[in-house]
Amino acid sequence: MDQTVITIRRARRVDAQSIAAVHDAAWRDAYRGLIPGRELERMIARRGPAWWDAAIARGSRLLVLDFADEIGGYASYGRNRVPSLPHRGELFELYLAPHFQGLGFGRKLFEAVRADLADNGYPSLLVWALEGNERALAFYEGLGGKRVRCAPEQFGHETRERIAFGFE
Repeated sequence: MDQTVITIRRARRVDAQSIAAVHDAAWRDAYRGLIPGRELERMIARRGPAWWDAAIARGSRLLVLDFADEIGGYASYGRNRVPSLPHRGELFELYLAPHFQGLGFGRKLFEAVRADLADNGYPSLLVWALEGNERALAFYEGLGGKRVRCAPEQFGHETRERIAFGFE
């Protein structure tokens, strides 16, 4: 009988290439048609393997979903960057490769982030999602997030709203 081990663990420098590939695929899947094409391509290009390697090397909080030695997703997080909101922690990014979506792995990754933040003195957290990204909005609402703020974000000559979800 074959058994596949699925783990959530801290990212290692050897994971940088795989994280970049997940980032590329997930962002194209999530934002095509929402973020203007040229801007989306620029944003993806800035986050290549060297960028992820540097983030891991400097100790950024970064978890990966490891599925039989294949990185299926990642989450980055830390202290809330919006001091006017009362939430102490922030989930900066949570993305899964498209073929890992809809299987419950996003929830597991979110729970691991939330537990680590709580263990480090950040019992509440904030996460932003782009208006129009219906999967992300439904995901965070389904986890119990409450909409606490909207803010504009500029993509070239176009503006989109970001929605902040708070978790207590």
